Amino acid sequence: MSDTSLALLPNEAKLASRKRVDLISAILFLAPNLIGFLVFTAGPVLFSLVVSFSNWRLQRTVPFQWIGFGNFRELFGAEEFWLYAINTLYLMIGIPVGIAGSLAIALLLNQKLRGMVIYRTLFYLPSFTSGVALFILWKALYNPEYGPLNFLINHTLHTLHLPGHGPDWLSSTRNLAGLPVEHVGFQARQWGIGARDAILLMGIWTGIGGGNMLLYLAGLSNIPQELYEASALDGAGKWATFRHVTWPQLAPTTFFIVIMSVIGGLQGGFEQARVMTVNGGPAGTTTTLSYYIYTRAFEQFQIGYASAIAWVLFVAILAGTLINWKFGSQHTDL
Repeated sequence: MSDTSLALLPNEAKLASRKRVDLISAILFLAPNLIGFLVFTAGPVLFSLVVSFSNWRLQRTVPFQWIGFGNFRELFGAEEFWLYAINTLYLMIGIPVGIAGSLAIALLLNQKLRGMVIYRTLFYLPSFTSGVALFILWKALYNPEYGPLNFLINHTLHTLHLPGHGPDWLSSTRNLAGLPVEHVGFQARQWGIGARDAILLMGIWTGIGGGNMLLYLAGLSNIPQELYEASALDGAGKWATFRHVTWPQLAPTTFFIVIMSVIGGLQGGFEQARVMTVNGGPAGTTTTLSYYIYTRAFEQFQIGYASAIAWVLFVAILAGTLINWKFGSQHTDL
């Protein structure tokens, strides 16, 4: 071995020692988050999977035993599960409307006008409001006796000399699809505006000026101006420019928003029903799958059954995400 190689050995040893020290330091810094993730996230998730194959009840009314897929068979055979799944999907009808509204607002707020920062702030300001406070506010707006919505509706009907009155909103089982409350199907007598539609309209309103609008604004700011200049030189109008320039450039943003909205829609509905209604009523019309999990786990103490519902919901979310990824990513650069 040459003298030069021997001279390099101490430096290499110091470098290796420094790497070990850096590795140990990194592990120590990451350890709190890693331990927290294992204890409070990964651990409970795996535990719920194990428990879903048991009849575990906190009240101990029956002896604990492993029942295999018994909870899942009972779940898929229970009509209330399908009713609550329909409620969940019903409340997701507003997702396309909310996304379209967010895009429309973002396009308006992307104009180079004086004071546009103020308008952007005003549109996003309601998003800072606590969810519970927002739900309490909307519950007051929907009050059929003294709520401002029914006041305006009744005043308009009276002014135009038209019969009828404002909806009962959160106390009505009616809905725009005519879905009954006792079984899966449709009934003409259930057609109208009720609790489902009240929460649906509120969801659309809260979603239009929120985070999706900011994402679209960020996407619009990243579109190269050269594309708009080339479009103007070709004589393209506003609609043609939006269709062939703006919309394709926003495809990755839309793809992300759709995936996150679907995930949020399948997981959502608990807070709204818990705050705005009485036990997910009336007659369970606002009970979603997430609220159903809460009811089974923390009101009826059927932990095994609630865990089975949670894992069915997880599979539904995973399937929806994969479908969106398969078809949505074809139009993006992902």
